[in-house]
Amino acid sequence: MEKLLQGLIQFKETDFQQHRQLFEELGNFQSPHTLFIGCSDSRLVPNLITGTLPGELFVIRNIANIVPPYRNTEEYLATTSAIEYAINILDIQHIVVCGHSNCGGCKSLYASEKEMQSIPHTRKWLELAGNVKEKITAMNIPESEMAKREWMTEQINIVEQLKHLLTYPFIREKVLNQTLTIEGWYYIIETGEVFRYNRHNSEFELVN
Repeated sequence: MEKLLQGLIQFKETDFQQHRQLFEELGNFQSPHTLFIGCSDSRLVPNLITGTLPGELFVIRNIANIVPPYRNTEEYLATTSAIEYAINILDIQHIVVCGHSNCGGCKSLYASEKEMQSIPHTRKWLELAGNVKEKITAMNIPESEMAKREWMTEQINIVEQLKHLLTYPFIREKVLNQTLTIEGWYYIIETGEVFRYNRHNSEFELVN
């Protein structure tokens, strides 16, 4: 905790002062251009990897960067409500779903019931990625190629979430009208590389 408190002081004395005018402008109004949907993993830092300042990204983070399919319900929906707010109130122009290497959430899709026993809510949440597991299982990847299974799962999961976004009627309408773009990114933690999903050839291509 002491490290966090010292960080607060350093922020106020350095970063805040450097961008003081920006923070004053953001005091009563925000107009982010991009909705960034990423994993909660501590190694993924959206503003750091995109080189953006406060006020540019509206960020949603959860286990395995999942987008629940749209549905009308009286339940409490954190991710769905944040997406709704970003599109219908903030008038976002771009959506990025960003997955990453060595994703614990994706890895947990293959965990046993015993391994998931202590995290029942996480297990329930990951049911939303059940289709991803089914697609990977159908590929019959041998146990000797578990690294391949890992990155295939992480990448297919991103593609599935892009499909889920299009179940939101207000997103689908804006995409069809070409007033909103949606993209899938795959971030490699250990190299800093980001691969961008190309819908035309169904491949992730290095951004360079």
